Amino acid sequence: MRCFFCSFFLLVFLVFNINTAAQNRRRLSPKAKNPIAAKVSNKAVVIDERISVLRSEPSLYAKSIVRMRRGRQVLISGSREADGVTFYRVTALPNSYGWVQAEAVTGKFRRGDDARLAKLVQSSKGFEQIERARIFLETFDDSPLRPAILLLTGDLMEEAALKLSGEATRQLNQREMAASGAPLHSFYLNYVSLDRYRRLDINFVFNTNTKSFHYDGANWREIIKQFPKSAEAVEAQKRLASLQEKMEKKL
Repeated sequence: MRCFFCSFFLLVFLVFNINTAAQNRRRLSPKAKNPIAAKVSNKAVVIDERISVLRSEPSLYAKSIVRMRRGRQVLISGSREADGVTFYRVTALPNSYGWVQAEAVTGKFRRGDDARLAKLVQSSKGFEQIERARIFLETFDDSPLRPAILLLTGDLMEEAALKLSGEATRQLNQREMAASGAPLHSFYLNYVSLDRYRRLDINFVFNTNTKSFHYDGANWREIIKQFPKSAEAVEAQKRLASLQEKMEKKL
């Protein structure tokens, strides 16, 4: 489990970066208050299933077509105010059309959405937090908040790896594995609970001696490569060194 102080450091650092990035952004001119031109398509991704209902009309009382799942891609072609909220007219890929509440989606089309999503990631829990963090990394490749989200996500993955290790050891039958003739590590690396992480392009390595999963460190290596002078790079290097020690551990 992550230590309290590591978690607190990441929380404070992320909040600081979010506020700094928001302050450094230029203000929209009066002519640009509406971030979406009525006839311009813009890519976006669903991030909040609580308000992601696709509706037939721009109204909270309109007929519901479908509740879009987190991670679903949409194309925005217009906007309208109704019932105290903004609605976007969207094409929900591959073939659904309708209106969705603006806060349900995120994308580069709208100024400040990287900070908004970072705050949502920070306040989320469990696998939902991991999914939203991955959406951030896939959507905002040039955000100044990217190093902080990379570091946070890597730590979340290592924490998940510890839980997965215990679950797999309890659920995999040692006698059945021995009787099958297949290598022990192959059972662990085919463990069913890894599937949802792989769908997010998240991978784990496995230490056969300790029967433990560990996050493969991809995010930490990206920080060191892409942001070598950042404060996060120092922390990422520490985590990679720790990962190497864990993989070399015998018992």
